[in-house]
Amino acid sequence: MPSTINNQQWIYRQHPAGIVGPEHYELREEALSTNLSAGEVLLQSRYLSVDPYMRINQSLKPTYNELPHALNTVQSAGVVAQVLASSVEHLKAGDWVEGMLGWQTHARVHHSGLRKLDPELAPVSTALGVLGMPGRTAWFGLTESGRPHAGEVVVVSGASGAVGSLVAQFAKRHGCKVLGVAGGKEKCDWLRDTLHLDWAIDYKTHQSADTLSQEIKALTGGVDVYFDNVGGMVTDAIIPLINRRARIVICGSISQYSGGLDTVELGPRFLHHMLYQRATIQGMLARDYVHRMDEMLRIVGPMVKRNEIVFEETVVQGFAHLPATLNRLFTGNHVGKLLVEV
Repeated sequence: MPSTINNQQWIYRQHPAGIVGPEHYELREEALSTNLSAGEVLLQSRYLSVDPYMRINQSLKPTYNELPHALNTVQSAGVVAQVLASSVEHLKAGDWVEGMLGWQTHARVHHSGLRKLDPELAPVSTALGVLGMPGRTAWFGLTESGRPHAGEVVVVSGASGAVGSLVAQFAKRHGCKVLGVAGGKEKCDWLRDTLHLDWAIDYKTHQSADTLSQEIKALTGGVDVYFDNVGGMVTDAIIPLINRRARIVICGSISQYSGGLDTVELGPRFLHHMLYQRATIQGMLARDYVHRMDEMLRIVGPMVKRNEIVFEETVVQGFAHLPATLNRLFTGNHVGKLLVEV
């Protein structure tokens, strides 16, 4: 192996005021030494993750991180990579791993920050989806915060996305009736025909929260668990429909991320509904359950291996397309987990 290899990196250069795109990044190349220190592993990236939290971390105001993503640094991201060389016994050349390596084609890191993958269990790309952070978010967000019971009505916004599509399926496995809210007929058809949800609604056919709320009410009669990935008008429509002791899980508010993080829109004035129904509302983050990752894999892994869970992936080819692919999260031009393959 040569003493250095060429490493390409996407550097976050400029804070976006609205939609994030290629103009906020710079492609940089550097020579990366292949000489390993004790405990280090040399990696080549294969699948790079694109996630909504990346836009949250670019906010200039406090979020769940104390500081925004630093400018002039590699864009942070989960990556599935293959080992090129290793200084540790349990990782060999050719092994597959997952870690927070960022948007770069190669990395030299300590092995403690890596999770070794079993390619026999499922395609390795699932380590960034159903068997990774989105799967952890969906499983624990629903079961721990949503606490679903058989026969209850669960409504999921952003239901065709990486997290929402899994929440909807997990809720069905709990014996719930599930309504998925998504944007576009094609996505709603997919929710009904492929995920076999009880109902699906295209929010784009509604001009107001009132008409959307009326359709949800007509279909479900009321909502016991609302898993919110979107916020905005969809949440405005659903909160008035909650049943007694309803549980509302705030996982994301992607409708607010492009321009609404630094100049926040007013939220729905729904607290009186929370009072009337003695409901609970809880925010959840995947990082709260990192220590229970093995537990999730023991439960969800066999479901995936038995083909009991649909894990749709939208895979974009080419490292050069990463910033533009991040923008696709906000245009709705994807289904399931969004990835870039190198």
